[in-house]
Amino acid sequence: MRQPAFRLEPVLRVRRNEERAAALAAAAAARDAAEAHARAERDAEALAVRRPPTSATGAGFVAAMVASAAAAADVSAARALAVARTEQADLVRERWTEAAQRTKGLERLRERHLADLRRAADVAETRVVDDLVTRQHGAARRREEEGTWTD
Repeated sequence: MRQPAFRLEPVLRVRRNEERAAALAAAAAARDAAEAHARAERDAEALAVRRPPTSATGAGFVAAMVASAAAAADVSAARALAVARTEQADLVRERWTEAAQRTKGLERLRERHLADLRRAADVAETRVVDDLVTRQHGAARRREEEGTWTD
């Protein structure tokens, strides 16, 4: 006999796919955030070792200072981008957590359904065994009673 199917199985498959997609998105967002932080650190290190020229004309000195200011602005922008990417990664990770919780709820329902099916099968098997034992006991008793009447 075929067991009744878990009616929410298609929904569970969709939820698992959503969870997988959310997990991939979370991993990509975390990777992007890490790359943005690494780039910001590289830019900051490059700025830290930058020194103004010791022997330069006024225009050369001004050009070096403008370049340093532009590099500092780039570092600031890279750090802001890293912070934004980290916040984005946190949001994506929250979505993944929510998707995992929705999937887990359905998985618990499915486990309960399977446990109910196992219990029903166990009860049916017990009933069959009880019926067999009762039938055999009744047949043995009838044979015994028939034997006593004929003696």
